[in-house]
Amino acid sequence: MNFDLFFNAITNVSNVELPSISSHVKMAPLERVKMMEENSYDLSSVRKAAVMMLFYPKNEVTHLILIVRNSYPGVHSSQIAFPGGKVEEIDFDLKQTALRETHEEIGIHPNDIHVIRDFSSIYIPPSNFLVYPFLGVSQTELTFNLQEEEVAGIIELPLATLLDDTIISNKNLETSYSKLIEVPVFQIEEHSVWGATAMMLSELKDVLKMVL
Repeated sequence: MNFDLFFNAITNVSNVELPSISSHVKMAPLERVKMMEENSYDLSSVRKAAVMMLFYPKNEVTHLILIVRNSYPGVHSSQIAFPGGKVEEIDFDLKQTALRETHEEIGIHPNDIHVIRDFSSIYIPPSNFLVYPFLGVSQTELTFNLQEEEVAGIIELPLATLLDDTIISNKNLETSYSKLIEVPVFQIEEHSVWGATAMMLSELKDVLKMVL
């Protein structure tokens, strides 16, 4: 999609009622659906994080940035994610967390990002994080500077690809819940996007279809 058309329409997202769990469950492993419906976590003990769902123009075409996390001893090693991370004491709110982490991980300054709105939070049981996504837009083409300790690479996803239902499929993967289970994925070339990131993408996709 042409970026100017996208930018003129995207502010309408602020007026949309978020579909939340009805979007999330489309891309949730069956083992997680009941937990999501029951909200079975202790809000007082969870760790909080925020991520940025950042759109930008590339050759006048609308793209969304995703990162490939480095391999490390942890439950989210090598997974596809949005730029973002845990709340730090220096952050005065969750939006600031998303902006700060985006700057640290991919080198995009907060002044270059217009935050449109927050999206529905998602609880991640294996790491006990409650993640808050924010929708942001940059009006200029971006040059990325990756934080090599955490980010192995990036995926510049065209909006048209995200909106294409044929990239959704099921795949047998090893997860924290089971050695091998079938999970819904966004298959983006050689990358399988699943779990919390896929659930956030699902809500983002559903909302975008309401306004574009």
